[in-house]
Amino acid sequence: MFDRRAFLVCLAASVASGITVIDAHGDVDSAPVPAPKPARTPVPLPGGGALSTLPTSTSENRLALTVDDGTNAEVIRAYTQFAHDSGVRLTFFVNGVYSGWTEHAQQLRPLVDSGQIQLGNHTWSHPDLTELSASTIAAQLTRNAQFLINHYGADPAPYFRPPYGRHDDRVDSVARDLGYPCPILWNGSYGDSSIVTPDYIVEKAREYFRPSGIVIGHLNHLPVTQVYHRLLDIITERNLRTVTLADVFGHRR
Repeated sequence: MFDRRAFLVCLAASVASGITVIDAHGDVDSAPVPAPKPARTPVPLPGGGALSTLPTSTSENRLALTVDDGTNAEVIRAYTQFAHDSGVRLTFFVNGVYSGWTEHAQQLRPLVDSGQIQLGNHTWSHPDLTELSASTIAAQLTRNAQFLINHYGADPAPYFRPPYGRHDDRVDSVARDLGYPCPILWNGSYGDSSIVTPDYIVEKAREYFRPSGIVIGHLNHLPVTQVYHRLLDIITERNLRTVTLADVFGHRR
């Protein structure tokens, strides 16, 4: 939950960037009103290699904020509330094994249905796929996809992020056969896969919040929940537009 001071800062940043703020306190309890989707024709995902940046655009300062894992149910809840309150567009790369994805499905589902939050495949239980057999790689991806379909009505394909960013030709081949043409990586990070300070996260955001960036964060540790309003300030200062990967490359449901 935002405190009053933090929310007022968030509100000021949101108004400046054209984002609609819905609720100042409490859990998600009404339908979200997301920021408008960018009016662009989707471009195809690359058919090989890996994706680490958005296509360069001279007309839009697009930024893809992507968030992985979900080991901490409270962080999932807080990120969901942040998206609901601010209109920020996010891509969550989910590991369905973590209970928070089931616990907070009711709050998260409306934002998934509206397209404000997109769900991607991060495997069922976050193994290093390069150490697994082809059949086990396939099982990790298909089990997680079925979980997202069952709980959110959302097929994550064609968006797949390998745990730890580790992939090779064999992993890519298995994923491609399942409808994931290229791994989604990143070119900037909050560095919060382990516990870091809130100021460190903001420092990294200032370094990496740039047009065409794909930035990775994690749904694992609480410090990021203390700096949402500061992240919005940076987005506003730089006139950036948050997008999901599906906003840019299209999607299927």
